[in-house]
Amino acid sequence: MLELSADLRQTTGRGNKQIRKQGFIPAILYGRKIKNLALSVKAQNFEKVYQEAGESTLIELKIKAAQKEAEKKRVVLIHEVAKDPVSDTPIHIDFYQVKMDEVLKAEVPLIFVGESPAVKEEEGVLVKNIQSLEIEALPADLPHQIEVDISSLKTFDNNIYIKDLKLPSRVKTEVQPKEVVASVIPPRTKAELEKLEEAPEEKIEEVEMVEEEKAKEEVREEAAEGVEPAKEAAPAEEEKAAPDKKRNE
Repeated sequence: MLELSADLRQTTGRGNKQIRKQGFIPAILYGRKIKNLALSVKAQNFEKVYQEAGESTLIELKIKAAQKEAEKKRVVLIHEVAKDPVSDTPIHIDFYQVKMDEVLKAEVPLIFVGESPAVKEEEGVLVKNIQSLEIEALPADLPHQIEVDISSLKTFDNNIYIKDLKLPSRVKTEVQPKEVVASVIPPRTKAELEKLEEAPEEKIEEVEMVEEEKAKEEVREEAAEGVEPAKEAAPAEEEKAAPDKKRNE
């Protein structure tokens, strides 16, 4: 089982900015019938574990306690990772403590393997309708990934369905068996490609005149009703990603 060390965190809110500057990521640990714990993990260590574990592999989280207390170990899943919209680096982590005797749901990535004759010989385009699958299983039975063999896609009429996936014996999914996972579509014709390359003519002046006339008409209607023209609304502030309310830090 993969291991990751974490520290108890006293700082919350704006203080998390300083934690990130020191090379750590703020985190929260929660689960059924357990007290939420505010934690921090070293960014470099987390990224290595996350790359290997994803969100469907069990991790042993080692929580460093006070000097006289023993180190606490929790079996967890990485439930959610909030990322910076610009740098795409993790800025907050949700760890979910599992109970080994309770079935849980998890998103497992689909890995497409093999070679499709319809792609190789007919120059078709592989279409992946589903990239991950929600499954149900005991924590110990959670697969890290599910392979999808595309070698069965020999013609443009072939499809791979949910029912065709080879799930482990103790893993279930509620997704409909006839839902399409992958298929191959024919390549675009020369005529279609030429049509896509044609740039549509934009009559900017006409569009501006229509918009200007529309604005004038709205002002006239408001004046007739004795209402002052509405001022332009200030742009809304960008919403920041935050953990669920039930996991308040």
